[in-house]
Amino acid sequence: MDRTQKAELVASLHETFAKAEMVVVTHNLGLTVGQMEDLRVQLRDAGAQFKVTKNRLARLALKDTKFEAIADLFSGPTGIAYSTDPVAAAKVAVKFAKTNDNLQVVGGALGREALNVAAVQALATLPSLNELRGKLVGLLQAPATKVAGVLQAPAAQLARVCGAYAAKG
Repeated sequence: MDRTQKAELVASLHETFAKAEMVVVTHNLGLTVGQMEDLRVQLRDAGAQFKVTKNRLARLALKDTKFEAIADLFSGPTGIAYSTDPVAAAKVAVKFAKTNDNLQVVGGALGREALNVAAVQALATLPSLNELRGKLVGLLQAPATKVAGVLQAPAAQLARVCGAYAAKG
């Protein structure tokens, strides 16, 4: 890789770090191509992405970004999962690491806050932004449904009583 390719890679990574809200740093110790593709598909489905990085270039790309605090995590065979959703990357990376010993979460960052492994795992247990939106919509719709049910109940009871009298008569 020549200097211009390295400069382009650093600029691309810098732009990635600038757009992301969450970065999870992993060690991919012997993942097969199939496993790596499976991880990428799972991340893509959750709205996140994964890149294998060169440590020195990644540390250069971290400069002047909100993720500078995690530069020391870049050693060994490193990959990054990142997303604009604050929990998507952590959720998928932690889930994948539980079922595959070849991927190990080493830490991460949420905004300017550096996270250790335990914090990334705790963050992975939180619902995603879309799940929270769904719950909120459900909560907003539930009272309206209950009100409609209560209003319809007396009319339904009255209709049953009238039907019973009609059947008798």
